[in-house]
Amino acid sequence: MPPTRIAILGSTGSIGQSTLDIIRRFPERFRVVALAAGCNDARLSEQVREFHPALASLAHPQAFERLQAAFPDGATALQAGEGGAAAVAAYPDADLVVSAFVGAAGLVPTLAALQAGKTVALANKETLVMAGALMTRTAAAGGARLIPIDSEHSAIFQCLAGQRRADVRRLYLTASGGPFRTADRATLANVSVEQALAHPVWRMGPKVTIDSATLMNKGFEAIEARWLFDISPEQIKILIHPQCRVHSMVEFVDGAILAQVGAPDMRGPIAYALAYPERLDLGFLALPERDFSGWEFASPDPSLFPCADLAFEALADGPGSPAALNAANEVAVAAFLNGRLPFLGIAEVNRGVLRRARAEGLGDADSLGAVLAIDRAARQWAREIAGGFTG
Repeated sequence: MPPTRIAILGSTGSIGQSTLDIIRRFPERFRVVALAAGCNDARLSEQVREFHPALASLAHPQAFERLQAAFPDGATALQAGEGGAAAVAAYPDADLVVSAFVGAAGLVPTLAALQAGKTVALANKETLVMAGALMTRTAAAGGARLIPIDSEHSAIFQCLAGQRRADVRRLYLTASGGPFRTADRATLANVSVEQALAHPVWRMGPKVTIDSATLMNKGFEAIEARWLFDISPEQIKILIHPQCRVHSMVEFVDGAILAQVGAPDMRGPIAYALAYPERLDLGFLALPERDFSGWEFASPDPSLFPCADLAFEALADGPGSPAALNAANEVAVAAFLNGRLPFLGIAEVNRGVLRRARAEGLGDADSLGAVLAIDRAARQWAREIAGGFTG
């Protein structure tokens, strides 16, 4: 069997590097044909030298100039900007595209991959948060397929294998609770960037780590699950599970619950998506017996972590509101990381943008242009709210 040819959007980030680690471990099964990154030309250069892709793309102009200087022979074609990322996404020889850009940057290239009829291994949850209807409609029209890489959605995907969707009563998305799951409001009011980035279990990029600390990531995962599994928001529940061994669960109408259990390591769901429907031998991820004891589950406290509930509000508001919430959160998290907004201010910015979206009205997010227009407006609202924040 010839190796699966893989293109990676976001190859220099956490998910991208973990994907390349799986490919490195199974060279007979996978081959890299195209890579796209944002601004890390040094790491992308290392990856080009190791994996010899036919195409590589870098978004940042100055970083792209350095990349060009490092590879003057043309053995790997180089492209820049959003167009370069879209070219990687739709690369003709790619069998599977890993969508691992962080945030709204993943929207356009992921849509390009779906328009090209690719199988997309999706780690960029914002793609479905911003444009779930558009993405799923495009996939269906072009014969493309979405396979989730997020550990929670991969777990649900695995639990649903061979099951009738009509028999599903509820999806349980598990959350670690982040570094502040036992904190009170007074503690949260004085959280530092360093404390928020110190996740107790997972090792992720800064944006995703902050989203985990606020539980905004779990709210976005609920929106993503609504589109991935064509299920109503009322059938999606969030549970805090600090041990991070049960990655999510599915409850059926007969009361049975199926859970997917595994190590808290993204290489597991990545490998499952790359090899689907087969499974790779990942003995290095096997759980020791001690990890099967002392598991806890609890509902999150909305008074301390309101961001997850804001995601359900956005779903209820209408198709444009999740895109507005995603934009607000990106602006708010960046402001927190740069020391311009307190930790609790993230939720306040997100709530304020949703309120303004309701007051001013948003058009349907039924096209790429409409989604991007909502994104631009919401970012401006978020900057205004964050700039005047005094809480």
